[in-house]
Amino acid sequence: MPFYSASLIETVQSEIIRDGAGILECVKEGIGRAIGLGVPHSKRLLPLLSLVFPTVLHGVLHYVISSVVQKVVLLILKRKAYDGHLAEGASPVQSMLDAYFPELIANFAASLCSDVTLYPLETVLHRLHVQGTRTIIDNTDLGYEVLPINTQYEGVRDCVNTIRQEEGALGFYKGFGAVVVQYTLHAAVLQITKIIYSTLLQNSA
Repeated sequence: MPFYSASLIETVQSEIIRDGAGILECVKEGIGRAIGLGVPHSKRLLPLLSLVFPTVLHGVLHYVISSVVQKVVLLILKRKAYDGHLAEGASPVQSMLDAYFPELIANFAASLCSDVTLYPLETVLHRLHVQGTRTIIDNTDLGYEVLPINTQYEGVRDCVNTIRQEEGALGFYKGFGAVVVQYTLHAAVLQITKIIYSTLLQNSA
C-alpha cells in the first residue's frame, strides 16, 4: 500500500514540479512512507492504517465485480455462438473467432463495469492517499498553472460528505473523461483486431 501511494503521487504530480524523478523514485518514497522517514509530509497526512480498509475494499470489490461480469458475459457469448452454430452452421473463420474473441470481450466488459461502478470510491481513495504529501497538480481547468492539494479529510466518511456537500454528485466523477477515452480506444483496438484477424483467416483458408 505505501508503494501504491507513492506511485499515485508520481502519477498526479505536475511535470513542472517532478524535476526528473528516477525510475526507483516510487520504491524510495514507498519505503519512506512505510517507515515514516525520507519523504516530506504534513500533519494532514493520514496514517497508513486508516487507509487499509478503503484500499482493501476497493481491491476486493473490483475483483468480485469483474469476476462476476466476466463469467456472465462469457456464458452469454458462448451460448449465443453455440445457438448460431446449430442454426446456420459456422464457417472455419467464424469458429476460430468464436474460440478466442469471447474471452477478450468478456475481459473488456468486466474491466469496464468494475472501473465505472467503483469510480466514486476510487476518487475518494486517491484523495485520501495524496492528502498531506505536498503534491502539486496541474490545473486542468485553466491549463497553465499548478495547484497544491490542501484537503483536510479526516477519513473516508468525511471525504465522502465533503465531496457531496462542496462539489455535488459530479465531484465523485472528476476525471471520468479519461476512463471514457481509455475504453473507447480499447474497444476500437478490439474491433480492428477482429477485422484483421478475420481477414487473415479468410486469406489463409
